[in-house]
Amino acid sequence: MAVTALGWGLTWPILKAVIQELPPLTARGLGGLLAALGLALLARALGWPLAVPASERRALLGFGLLNVSAWMGFSTLGLLWLGAGEAAVVAYTMPVWAAMLAWPLLGERPTLRRVLALLLGLAGVAVLMGGGLPGGAGKTPGLVLLLAAALCFALGAVMSKRRPLALHPVAAVVWQVALGTVPILGLSFLLERPDWSRPGLIGWGGVLYMAAVPLSLCYLTWFGALRRLPANTAAMGTLATPLIGMLASAALLGEPLGWRQGVAVALTLSGVVLALRG
Repeated sequence: MAVTALGWGLTWPILKAVIQELPPLTARGLGGLLAALGLALLARALGWPLAVPASERRALLGFGLLNVSAWMGFSTLGLLWLGAGEAAVVAYTMPVWAAMLAWPLLGERPTLRRVLALLLGLAGVAVLMGGGLPGGAGKTPGLVLLLAAALCFALGAVMSKRRPLALHPVAAVVWQVALGTVPILGLSFLLERPDWSRPGLIGWGGVLYMAAVPLSLCYLTWFGALRRLPANTAAMGTLATPLIGMLASAALLGEPLGWRQGVAVALTLSGVVLALRG
């Protein structure tokens, strides 16, 4: 869990730096493509099965679109308006939305804790966006995109509980990343014109980091944690991710880290804890 939280947390400032040199969809698409190829080669080398039964293909495509296309696409575009630390906190309201979506999709009625979790999560986002302070309105597109990313990832998580994939865990990751990357790359070809002479060590190094760490290593360590820990305990471990993202963004990018960020993190993480405890 420590490796998972650290790798995912550091992704936010690194991705923010990368999209200063590469268009956002191009950067994410390249990272996803390299991750899918690398994990597929690893699976073949270790003898892990990659075959997908016909009965699983439609569900796999749906999960790829929710967990990869929407999550990576919306969250990356949101960074054009938000700081990396802010984006990490908003994105990791995901467990709160998952707890609420479990009502219509799984029949799990919201408890008082879950309602309070939603209110705390929304309060944390409101504080982070500055309320009525100057500059808050200019962040609205980024906020909407990050909330859309969190909602899509939450929907994917709830649907995977309702309809689990009958696949090897690594095969599920390989195909979700591969299928989910296709729309991102397609949109990047249509909408973006990257200047390939612009990326330097930070740009290419960041793309390789995204492929090797958050989309490959962290997924493997995440599944390893899930095999050894109760699901709720493992999910609690991800609470360090937005905190690491905000601290790393302050250290690496010089983003502000004051009382507003502290209060926002405290409110948001309190909401997530309540949501995970149900």
